Amino acid sequence: MYRPQVHLDRASPVPLYHQISSVVQEAIVSGELPPHTRIENELALADRLQVSRPTARRALQELVDKGMLVRKRGVGTEVAPELIRRSVELTSLHDDLAAAGREPRTEVLEHELRPADDEIAGRLQIEVGTDVVVVRRLRYADGEPLALMTNYVRAELAPSRADLERAGLYAALRERGVRLRLAHQTIGARQATAAEARTLMEPARAAVLTMERLAIADSDTVVEFGRHIYRASRYTFQTTLLAR
Repeated sequence: MYRPQVHLDRASPVPLYHQISSVVQEAIVSGELPPHTRIENELALADRLQVSRPTARRALQELVDKGMLVRKRGVGTEVAPELIRRSVELTSLHDDLAAAGREPRTEVLEHELRPADDEIAGRLQIEVGTDVVVVRRLRYADGEPLALMTNYVRAELAPSRADLERAGLYAALRERGVRLRLAHQTIGARQATAAEARTLMEPARAAVLTMERLAIADSDTVVEFGRHIYRASRYTFQTTLLAR
């Protein structure tokens, strides 16, 4: 249990809550507080530092809003897991997590053959009603849910459920002889639905990052269309820009 040692300057123009949160933030950034370290609750913090409970609550909430602390029902407040930063490249999340030293795990929530509707047929450049495999997966990193991923894959190319529980989609496609050449990708953000928030273990209406991706093989065949959402508190996209 971490109890912040804060020397409050009550004459300072810096608000008391920010003086407290700054000490905790510095301890997290320096590595003094590793992920999952429990933090003293706001009632004990307020009593020990002789501040009001709203001040203590706001100090901790400031770091929750920054993604540095998380509140867990029945557990309390603790240091958040390390933020996962992912380069925007044509790679799978499974492979990126493994390369970063994280432990990926996949739960396949759905693997179903369906006829393509107008939108999916247009995305995959196939006839309406052509069979596609709809795959919905929950991806974990180090035992915590990170992303909900829905992909529409040409039926003749789609990996099995067992393949997708073992490896990422792109690795499974490579095993089937598919070589991806490029992808068109759109990244955005929105609030999670109630069901999404529950699945991702986030508070109601939490922010999520969104990604839509259309992957094309070296044969110029559109292989799959994906809609993914990621926990904004745990995940960022990273790009490198070149000057012209």
